[in-house]
Amino acid sequence: MKKGVLLINLGTPKSPAKKDVRRYLTQFLNDPRVIDINPISRFFLVNGIIVPFRAGKSAKLYEQIWTKEGSPLLIHSLNLQKKVQKELGDEYVVELGMRYQEPSIPAAIERLKKANVSTLTVLPLYPQYATSSTTSSIEETQRALKKWPAAPPVKFIQNFFDDKGFINACVEKAKQYNLSEYDYFVFSYHGLPERQITKASAEFSDGSCKIGSCCDVITGKNRLCYRANCFATTRELVKQLNIPEGKHQSTFQSRLDDKWLKPYSDKVIEELAKKGHKKILVFSPAFVADCLETIYEIGTEYDEIFKHNGGSKVQLVESLNDSDTWVKALKEIILKA
Repeated sequence: MKKGVLLINLGTPKSPAKKDVRRYLTQFLNDPRVIDINPISRFFLVNGIIVPFRAGKSAKLYEQIWTKEGSPLLIHSLNLQKKVQKELGDEYVVELGMRYQEPSIPAAIERLKKANVSTLTVLPLYPQYATSSTTSSIEETQRALKKWPAAPPVKFIQNFFDDKGFINACVEKAKQYNLSEYDYFVFSYHGLPERQITKASAEFSDGSCKIGSCCDVITGKNRLCYRANCFATTRELVKQLNIPEGKHQSTFQSRLDDKWLKPYSDKVIEELAKKGHKKILVFSPAFVADCLETIYEIGTEYDEIFKHNGGSKVQLVESLNDSDTWVKALKEIILKA
């Protein structure tokens, strides 16, 4: 009997067409783990305001990054699945599931069921733990597993922000650039509402989170704190790349209001330009596959903001995608689990 592996990523619209983007946003934003407010309020907010007004705009942005093969995130994820399968060998069955849209998590679980795997390792491809991504993906997997009467033993991997293989793969990507050419380095992570950080603290530790210096060191209490995970990722990358103190900053992008994690990436980019910085290198260590947030938000929007305020160039460090070093790192993470 073979061992099963389920790789999970967030998801992508089927196409950049408005109807497909609307379908994706509707499923994504109605997830109670993503917009964690009163269900009735969420329903009217998402379906009556956000999706109708955002679908068209988002569709135009997806058109900017779409390739002949399709969605970059889906292409990279499928390539990663194939490479991990080859790396692990015939003793394993590796499937890919997206939390939203296709290929779905339930469909992936059904394929693993038909393969009659003896064990199952579930690896959400989010390096830093967050309830809106990691927990949501795990819960969706658990719902699908309930339809498998004799499901095998399951191991969930909750984060890997400090895994040496993951860090090494990020370092390898960074070294494609001459770091001496850049006068500042930004580590931009996906933003979250501050309330999700404090709520997770209450759920997984002693509820003492103050969104402050408690995130400066990883402890047993904040092992599942997204903000602490992000800062720890930055510290290790800064150490491995020998980036001088005072030349780097961790920031958060894609905010919806002023109650999200700070500092905001776009504002920091603007301030750096106004202070006279000319070339900055931007990392996106929360994303293992390039997508709208990396290719367009960082690579295009932030570059435009930087140049508009006097800077010369914002350079994005590409995500890990399906690099060989990343594939080997995933193999080791799975085997250790």
